[in-house]
Amino acid sequence: MALDNPAFKRNSAFSSQGAVAAAQDVSAQQLQEMYNQPATLPDRDVMTIETTLQKSAASFGLLIVGAALGWLTAESLPFLWIGAGLVGFVLALVNIFKKEPSPGLILAYSGVQGVFVGGISAWYELAFGGGIVSQAVIATLVVVGVTLALFASGKIRASKKATKIFLVAMIGYAVFSLVNFGLMVFGATDDPFGLRSVPIMGIPLGVILGVFVVIMAAYSLVLDFDFIQQGVRNRAPRKYEWTGVFGIMVTVIWLYLEILRMLAIMQSSD
Repeated sequence: MALDNPAFKRNSAFSSQGAVAAAQDVSAQQLQEMYNQPATLPDRDVMTIETTLQKSAASFGLLIVGAALGWLTAESLPFLWIGAGLVGFVLALVNIFKKEPSPGLILAYSGVQGVFVGGISAWYELAFGGGIVSQAVIATLVVVGVTLALFASGKIRASKKATKIFLVAMIGYAVFSLVNFGLMVFGATDDPFGLRSVPIMGIPLGVILGVFVVIMAAYSLVLDFDFIQQGVRNRAPRKYEWTGVFGIMVTVIWLYLEILRMLAIMQSSD
C-alpha cells in the first residue's frame, strides 16, 4: 500500500510481506528468542478477527463512558473536555510511534477521547440544537456498518490506486485545515467555521468538503479492516490485536467529528 493508517504503518505484523517481515527491526536477543521458539505460534497466541472485535467493543464501551462524563460536565467543567482533547492527541502520538502496542495506553486513549467527544458534542448540541448529536451518531453508525458489510462481503477492497488518491486527498485536506485554522486564529475571518462557511453555488464549502471527507474516512476504515485481515493471515502475535483496535478507534472518532461539523454547518446556513 502507498499509504498506511498511522496505527499500522510502523508495524511489520500488518505488512503484506507476511510473517518474515515481522522479524525485521528487532534486537539480537529478540532474534535469538524467536529462533528458540517453535516455527509457528499456537492458535491461542495469534491474532483473530473475533478477539479483535471483542477488544474493539471494550474500547468503544470505555469511549461511551468517557463521552457520558464529558457530556454531563461540558458546561460546569469545560476545561475538562478541552484538556482531554489535548491529552488524547498526545496519547494518539504515543500509540502511533510505539513499536509495541500497549493495551493500557490504547484504553486510556479511548477513555480520554470519549471525554473530549462527549464535551464537544454537548457544545454542538447547545450551539446548534435540533438533535444534531443524535443525527451524527446515527450517521456514523450507518457509515461504519455499511463499510464493514461491504468489506466482509468482498465488494470493496483497498487498492494501490485508490490508496494513492486517498493520500493526495488527505494531504490536500490537511493543508486546507491548517490554512483555515490560521485564518481563524489571526482574525482573518470571524465565522466559527472559517472558509468552510463560504458558499459554492449556494452550498457551504464545509458541506461539500464534508461529503468527501466522509468518503475518505470510510476508505480509511477499509484500510483498517484490510490491515487487520492481513495481520490475521500472517498469524501475527495476539498483542497486535490492540494495534487494530487503535486504528479503528482513531478512524471512527475522526468520522464522527467530521459528520458532526458538517451537520452544524448545514444548520448554521439555513
